[in-house]
Amino acid sequence: MTTPLSQDAYERLQAELADLTTRGRVEMATAIEHARALGDLSENADYHAAKDAQGKMEARIRQIQGMLDTAVIVEGPPPGGAVAPGSVVAIRYEGDDDVERYLLGSIEEKREGIEVMSPSSPLGQALMGKKEGDVVEYTVPSGATLKVEVVEVGS
Repeated sequence: MTTPLSQDAYERLQAELADLTTRGRVEMATAIEHARALGDLSENADYHAAKDAQGKMEARIRQIQGMLDTAVIVEGPPPGGAVAPGSVVAIRYEGDDDVERYLLGSIEEKREGIEVMSPSSPLGQALMGKKEGDVVEYTVPSGATLKVEVVEVGS
């Protein structure tokens, strides 16, 4: 499975990974060593908190490495206005007047005011390749079938 990322998000993730694997690990080791010096580890809340933070940091490092290893750089929608990873798509559910806007891509692409939708989600898969005015039918995990209209495709 690939992870579609913009060049900007790819570079941000590389910088975050470099920071976590250098400065982050050094600071974490220092915090654990300081907490260890406080005494009995079985009742040392600072030590347990530092170890928990270390575990979360290492999980984030693995997550970023996984995304970068499978990253495919996308530059937004292709010519012709079809929905693709990197597109911002506006949709309207059948029977609803409200228009919802989503960025089709990784959560790492999150922008102010626009929700992120995974291209591998049921709706994301159904929208791929569609254009403005197309009506898409898709099945949600509960088994219900929903219809949405593609109102606009942009970047």
